Amino acid sequence: MKYLIAGLGNIGPEYELTRHNIGFLVLDQLADQHKTNFTTDRLAEKAEFKYKGRSIHLIKPTTYMNLSGKAVAYWLQELKIPKENLLVIVDDLALPFGSLRMRTKGSSAGHNGLKNIEQLLSGQDYSRLRFGIGNDFGKGQQVDFVLSNFSQEEFKQLPEVIGKANEMILSFCTIGAERTMNHFNN
Repeated sequence: MKYLIAGLGNIGPEYELTRHNIGFLVLDQLADQHKTNFTTDRLAEKAEFKYKGRSIHLIKPTTYMNLSGKAVAYWLQELKIPKENLLVIVDDLALPFGSLRMRTKGSSAGHNGLKNIEQLLSGQDYSRLRFGIGNDFGKGQQVDFVLSNFSQEEFKQLPEVIGKANEMILSFCTIGAERTMNHFNN
């Protein structure tokens, strides 16, 4: 069984530790944990490892957030992975910082990375792990907020929450989305 795990973010050092890059940060820790490295490949940084008999392919699109769908669609097709074995890791303003929610479908909720994936996969029926980044910003400050670094307090909590996100990813790949949601979504 093969799985594609796509962590959304933006390439470049100026975005590295921003809230919008949580998908990249989650996959970086997962790759470290499984002693694999990312290499640059078509439209993405890519890594893979085996876990409980599954081939888990990680991608961090190099297309910038708003064109994430190009990389996701390409690698699904290239690796011949069915859409139900796709999980997208994405930042979510609607959830408090550190909250994690897995969904098997749903709207983009205004997230440009998800909008592009939706467009290129012709629908909203793919799993996503929404990572809460909070919404502590004033009117008109949304872009500045998502492209800003985590606060010191959030930064201290990140390893634990990222660890839980990675548990959810491995659970998705072994027991499936429904059972993972029942176990982890609270």
